[in-house]
Amino acid sequence: MSDSKHGLLGLGDHGPAVADVRARLAALSPDQLPERGALDGAADPSEFDEGLERAVRSFQQAKGLIVDGVVGVETFTAIDGARWGLGDRILVHTPGKLMRGEDVVALQERLNTLGFDAGRVDGRFGADTERAVRGFQRAYGLAGDGSVGPQTLRAFTDLRRSVSGGSSTVLREREIVRRSGHNLSGRTIVLDPGHGGANTGVLAGGLVEAEVVMDLARRIEGRLTAIGVSVVYTRTEQTDPSEEERAAIANAAGADLVLSLHCDSHDVQDASGVATFFFGRDRTTSWSAVGEHLADLLLREVVARTGLANCRSHGRSWTLLQQTRMPAVRVEAGYLSSPVDAAQLAQPAFRDTLAEAVLVSLQRMYLGEDDTATTGVLHLGDLRAYLAAHG
Repeated sequence: MSDSKHGLLGLGDHGPAVADVRARLAALSPDQLPERGALDGAADPSEFDEGLERAVRSFQQAKGLIVDGVVGVETFTAIDGARWGLGDRILVHTPGKLMRGEDVVALQERLNTLGFDAGRVDGRFGADTERAVRGFQRAYGLAGDGSVGPQTLRAFTDLRRSVSGGSSTVLREREIVRRSGHNLSGRTIVLDPGHGGANTGVLAGGLVEAEVVMDLARRIEGRLTAIGVSVVYTRTEQTDPSEEERAAIANAAGADLVLSLHCDSHDVQDASGVATFFFGRDRTTSWSAVGEHLADLLLREVVARTGLANCRSHGRSWTLLQQTRMPAVRVEAGYLSSPVDAAQLAQPAFRDTLAEAVLVSLQRMYLGEDDTATTGVLHLGDLRAYLAAHG
């Protein structure tokens, strides 16, 4: 593996970059690194040993990242940003080189709680965050320069929370969905089949993850376009955009929802089932309530229709979930490493069933309080009849 902190570092690697990662983790607080003891007693600080791997996994779990024990770009960026607390540095918006860190997370949460819309809490000091800072500064009688220095920080300290009962961002997201109506027709949905190009994803059970999820996306697209939904893809068969690029595609499209499609794998063949993921660092400000609702609907519909094991819905701060301006959900549709799941996923009829479950879940989300359907029973014909009656 590479010895660069911008590449991949994992078990067995040696060098200054490993020592740098170890030192950065050792400096973190217990809430950021629950398993701090894993770093103790290393014979060689520059060796990526099992203790460091446990510490990396502990950090990834605490931050809602993919827990693989490997330090890639996303994990290193999170480790680097974790050293900053709000007030440790002056925060400014620099297009093309955004400041990132836990201090930006704290700032966005504070602004959203006070009713100034900083957008999704993603730890990046972007244009939305700068606008919210300017709005706060003007409201407090400060010069609205958009930077967060000593005066602005003192103003935050002086103020008590003016918003109760949850984040204004969470409430706003719910209200947008409520006001948009019940009809799925006319909306724009982004489909994000995982991997692509030379990045095949999981290879197991005689299946290729990138091919399976692209085929599933095509089946979902056919059903969505049949009822008047516009579909945007984040990749083709030949491309593999980064997570940030995929989020940017969704944001540029002004989509209503993002659905990311993946399959899972595990060293233990008994591991099987379906899981869904939504943006969620906590239950107050860093959380997509609509994303969680859709993730739950998707999970229940897929389990009811396919018999796949229920691996539950989970909040995560993965890049795609965090950087999209609209609700985004990732589906891990079975384990290719499971002979049982792989045998089902190899069948076109099973993929059709998954696509039907997705379509019904999307429509049920917009029905809101009018959703009285039993999970696992609605079909495309039912939705067409509903749309005809309420068009």
